[in-house]
Amino acid sequence: MSTHKSEIGTLNRSSTILRLLATAGKRGLPLTDIAARSDLPHGTVHRLLKQLGDTGLTFQNDESRRYLLGPVAYELGLAAAEIFDFRGLCRPALERVCRESEATAYFVMRSGYDAVCIDRIEGPFSTRTLSLDIGSRRPLGIGAGGLAILAACPDNESELILEATSARLGQFHNLDLQQQRQAILETRQQGYALIKNRLTLGVTALGMVFRDASQRPLGAISIGTLDSRLQEPRRSKIVQLLTQQVLLIEKSMRASRRVIIEHF
Repeated sequence: MSTHKSEIGTLNRSSTILRLLATAGKRGLPLTDIAARSDLPHGTVHRLLKQLGDTGLTFQNDESRRYLLGPVAYELGLAAAEIFDFRGLCRPALERVCRESEATAYFVMRSGYDAVCIDRIEGPFSTRTLSLDIGSRRPLGIGAGGLAILAACPDNESELILEATSARLGQFHNLDLQQQRQAILETRQQGYALIKNRLTLGVTALGMVFRDASQRPLGAISIGTLDSRLQEPRRSKIVQLLTQQVLLIEKSMRASRRVIIEHF
């Protein structure tokens, strides 16, 4: 029994490390950062990274000495995409949002307490300060898409998520729980998430949640652009555009046979 529990513990710790590396994207993370963010001893992290590296799930960059997701993680992702290809399903809606808003459009989905960027299309008025890499992860509530998802959760669930992610908020311009709770309230009142000058000066982002057949929040589509391009009446038109595309996404998901696994 103790051996079984030990194996489960190792699997959970390895999964935590893989999620952290997914969050870091192509930049990767040094061992010290992985240990700090996972709250694991350096020796444990080093041992797990060695095991993950032996299987091809991670590797260490020779120059930077940072750890990144490995080629086997990519191969597994390709195989899983055949089952969970929400990116292809939502791509037409994202393309229309990008085209008509002339802004960078994002598609994020919920994964536990995080929002994962599944797809991104850069518009003609995009700015590099808006970049959210495909595959990167942020706590729910960070960014317009993640905030839209968080606000759509029931009160007890959203509070649980806030408490679970509170230690990570300081990484995003020193956000705190009070600010997040206020943002949730405003999002629910408006019917969409609006973030202005909160993460990046001069940038406004707008996001809207989409739900499954049981009305559970699954993901969101959002746009980000310069403040000057999201003034009224243009903002209202983009809200209407997002509303239309969210309805189409929900309809497509109901008609699709893609697997939706609840791992919240």
